[in-house]
Amino acid sequence: MKLDRKKFLLGTAGVLFGSTAIYKFFQNRKGEDQMQKLPVFFVGHGSPMNALGPNPLADSWAESTKDFPEPKAILSISAHWFTKGTYVTAMDPPPTIHDFYGFPQELFDIQYPAPGDPKLAEELSKLKETNVIQDHSWGLDHGTWSVLRNMYPKGNIPVIQLSLDATKPGEWHYEFAKSLSKLREQGVLILGSGDMVHNLRVYDWRNQDKAHDWAIEANEIFKDLIQKRDWKSLSNYQNLGAAVQLAIPTPEHYFPMLYALALAEKDEEIRFYNDIIQSSVSLTSMKIG
Repeated sequence: MKLDRKKFLLGTAGVLFGSTAIYKFFQNRKGEDQMQKLPVFFVGHGSPMNALGPNPLADSWAESTKDFPEPKAILSISAHWFTKGTYVTAMDPPPTIHDFYGFPQELFDIQYPAPGDPKLAEELSKLKETNVIQDHSWGLDHGTWSVLRNMYPKGNIPVIQLSLDATKPGEWHYEFAKSLSKLREQGVLILGSGDMVHNLRVYDWRNQDKAHDWAIEANEIFKDLIQKRDWKSLSNYQNLGAAVQLAIPTPEHYFPMLYALALAEKDEEIRFYNDIIQSSVSLTSMKIG
């Protein structure tokens, strides 16, 4: 697949929605009956090799979807689609992208055959006071399919992917994400996929099980602020000290977490799982609701 490199800024591995338009959009989604509100996930996806279950990480992803109804569609915000502007995949089906190198052929052979949802993508692009652009040249990158192939191995649920605008700060992404909240009541599962701590520049490939002290510190800072629901501090992560600066040398793996947190309602439980750090990468994940 040929990618438009002028359009996309790839990471390692705009504009709020008008409230009237949002209301009309969600009311017009097929299956208008009120559904059980679906949870929101932030998943620390780590290495693409985690897609190859069974392993503890993949097993926990599979287990996490067993206590709520199957979604009508899935919206994924992956660290690996980092762009100038905001894009949404609008093709059907979206191709499986193997956006990595140096891994076994077994990983490149994986295809995730989920259908797309062009109608949802089109409606997102038409909402007033937004600049969400329909895209036909990306697809599902490994931040999305490595997790979903374990959550929903049949690949029968429509999936669209929303890009992260590299030109916007954390606070913008947090506020932007709030506008997606009604999706939860319309049968759409929202998945943020990245890593709270992600610094491959200092990753110790020979001693992966030993976490850097600063990575442990940063991970605990994030969890503490999440438990306190201090969304402002988390959005302005640049002010959280030296350990956090090391944890987030570039923000593409951190921003998907802000999307999940923005959708947490006041009294909803936030549960941590896969609370593991491999050298300088955190796999700590959350299920909200």
